[in-house]
Amino acid sequence: MNIQKYENSTIEYKSLKKVIGKTADLKELAKTCVCLANAQGGYLFLGIEDKNKLPPIEQKISHEEINRVIKSLRSLTDSVGLVNPELKTHKNGGEYFIIQIYPSMKTIATTSEGRVFIRVGDECTPIKGEELTRLAHEKGAFQWELVVSKTHLSQVEPEQISKFASEIKKSDRVSEFIKNQNDLDILEYYNLLDDGYLTNLGILWLGNFKQRSKLNYPITVQYIVYDKDEKKIRKVDWNLNQFNPKELLLEIEKEAVELNYSFELPEGMFRKQIRHYAKDVVRELFVNAFVHKSFTISGDIFISVYKDRLEIKNPGGLPLGVTKDNILHQVQRRNPHLIDTFKALKLMENEGSGYDLIYEKLSLDGKMYPKIESDINYVQVTIYSTILDNDILQIIDYLAKYYQLNQKEIIVLGAVLRDKKISGYELSKILQLGDDRLRTWTDNLVGKKILITEGKTKGLMYMINPKILSSIEHDLKPSLKTMEEPHLKALIKEDLKIHPKSKISEIHKRIDDLDIKYIRKIVYKMYDDEEIDKEGEKKNMVYFLVNKK
Repeated sequence: MNIQKYENSTIEYKSLKKVIGKTADLKELAKTCVCLANAQGGYLFLGIEDKNKLPPIEQKISHEEINRVIKSLRSLTDSVGLVNPELKTHKNGGEYFIIQIYPSMKTIATTSEGRVFIRVGDECTPIKGEELTRLAHEKGAFQWELVVSKTHLSQVEPEQISKFASEIKKSDRVSEFIKNQNDLDILEYYNLLDDGYLTNLGILWLGNFKQRSKLNYPITVQYIVYDKDEKKIRKVDWNLNQFNPKELLLEIEKEAVELNYSFELPEGMFRKQIRHYAKDVVRELFVNAFVHKSFTISGDIFISVYKDRLEIKNPGGLPLGVTKDNILHQVQRRNPHLIDTFKALKLMENEGSGYDLIYEKLSLDGKMYPKIESDINYVQVTIYSTILDNDILQIIDYLAKYYQLNQKEIIVLGAVLRDKKISGYELSKILQLGDDRLRTWTDNLVGKKILITEGKTKGLMYMINPKILSSIEHDLKPSLKTMEEPHLKALIKEDLKIHPKSKISEIHKRIDDLDIKYIRKIVYKMYDDEEIDKEGEKKNMVYFLVNKK
């Protein structure tokens, strides 16, 4: 295994000083082994300086030292499977060694002192009390994907294999190295195949309906629509296992017509369409339900559509270490290899950015942030169709038009606009940030003078700059600076539909704050293009829409 640039949920780097010699802390290293074993397993790269991910030049490590380390780690841990270390030499001449930690499949891994830890993102988190029960409950779920079935590759339809491999090769999220592999190597890389037999994950993607039905709890979905009195009026379910995850996702999106409805909001003389539920948000929630489902718990995924809200409920609580209060920033994978396939096939956002996207889209549409409920058996996410305040939409639209805003800034603005004026404490709570991290989200907006502050420390308040609000109020009226020709033509047509046979001066009065010379120029052009007609002479000239038969 090669050195990677970044640590992640399965890889940890340690300097040799922390492993061998006077400054060694093998108890801390044992804790890391327990963390990895209680999640999906992983690798310790020992002898690597964390800052540059390289071993020091000419660093040498003896086999006796390596053996002492592995012996100590085994004595300091319980139920942790450690593979005998592998000594490596980097091209710079420095030596390092790798210890692989197996996932503890059945039991809970502990330190020799009985302490329990689990890897959450790239951090080691202690587990105690009720969380121990959750960890025991999750054990089977962590490893479900890689369980090898009795289905041999020869029992799979060849077109299913070529289809999956072809979609992987077409993806711009997949490295050229993987794209250049043959189809079977690709299946093995994504853990669909193990020594000629399909894993559970392989059956999910490549199997037929009979093979999927033999899985304990494959992906099954119920889509239910309720009327205004919350009486069930339509139901569609997918429980015959005839689709792989991608096909099932697309089938649900095709059938869920109620999620395509839109509001029509006035915008001057135009109408603006705002979907009840943004397409990207719905896709991300569906995918989350698929990839974070517990495949060791019985139950369907429920998609419930009410007059004012969409509820998505799936079996299995939030992954251990993730709560409704840290979901924006915490990353924990229950089904990491299923997630890898969804990412490779471009069916989901990159890991850790899904809820950022959801918060961003809901901010842009002036909607409430998602409501999340979870216990050991289920997680339910609710989003609402209702727009909180049309003014929020106008302000967000204006700011997006005149300022370059990144995702974090849009989310912050959405939170501030909901309350008009909000304390730093409340803003940190909404954004699930510690006080020390809030400034990294707000400083640019304050620097651009979009947000202003008052007070300090615990009394710190954020609000939209009143000068911005004044500019927005002026901008809401059509003006020569911002009104493009196609929009002005549409406005004139709408005006003449309501007020036929009008003089240019009369049109000008009704379309306020627009230069009459510009209106006259467009009216003349519309007449030349036979979009409108006229009658009368000079000061009595009036215009009207062409009656096209």
